[in-house]
Amino acid sequence: MSGTSGAGARGGTDGGDSPAARLQALFEGHRLTPTQRRIAHSMVRRASDVPFLSSVELAELAGVSQPSVTRFAVALGFDGYPALRRHLREVAPAEPVADTGAVNEYQQAVAAEIENLRHLAEVLADPGPVREAGRLLAGSRPLPVLGLRAAAAQAHGFAYFAAKVHPDVRLLGEGGTMLHDRIDAAVRAGADTLLCFALPRHPREVVEALAHAKEAGLTVVTVADSAFAPVAKVSDLLLPAAVGTGLAFDTACAPMLLGRVLLEAMCDDLPDAQARLEEFDAKAVARGLFVD
Repeated sequence: MSGTSGAGARGGTDGGDSPAARLQALFEGHRLTPTQRRIAHSMVRRASDVPFLSSVELAELAGVSQPSVTRFAVALGFDGYPALRRHLREVAPAEPVADTGAVNEYQQAVAAEIENLRHLAEVLADPGPVREAGRLLAGSRPLPVLGLRAAAAQAHGFAYFAAKVHPDVRLLGEGGTMLHDRIDAAVRAGADTLLCFALPRHPREVVEALAHAKEAGLTVVTVADSAFAPVAKVSDLLLPAAVGTGLAFDTACAPMLLGRVLLEAMCDDLPDAQARLEEFDAKAVARGLFVD
């Protein structure tokens, strides 16, 4: 495994020509503060617009102060934000996003999610990280799946479908003092990999649980909203999928789809996956589980 953020945080080789992928490459190798990671995440989400934004506009977009944007540019090795913006215009030329006209906030939220899915498709142009994750998940017996608060639904959905093909899936969907105990129990039972879904706002408990999992010897595969999420430092392989932030509550279409892609990759490494699905279908028919 490689470092803390893993191959998945770098996007795909064929997707490297996109403005978002170029920004990701620019940020790699730098130790960024939480505030700077927030700026980086905002820049990736608005990759086509960033070369045309002032430092004040970028600060408003990221919800930080203008001096924070200046310090961020310096942390990347530039004299200041104007030098960073000139660099972005040279290496990632792009036109500002066209005015969408009179659209309401709901349509804007949908459009933003479509853009998140396009970015995910660019990342998946290199299937290597997902295939590696699928191999790790398929080989872990049992397979603990962690997701708390905003990410609980993603973890639950993955665990529900994974249990149809994987012999032993253990959902860790509740926090508390027993979370570390359940991780330890999975290790004692033979687990060697833990899958985590981590979405904002990121609970401190999840970061601590992943640190404990790594100390216990587990390889941590994480689906997170950004390669700069707080869980990156405690993940062996991080697969990014952005969330939408245009509504009162975040939307997570891309993380959900990435979870289904991981299921597919895991099935590819489970030789009896198809037989298990057929067995389930036969039992479902016999029991009359479904009306369709």
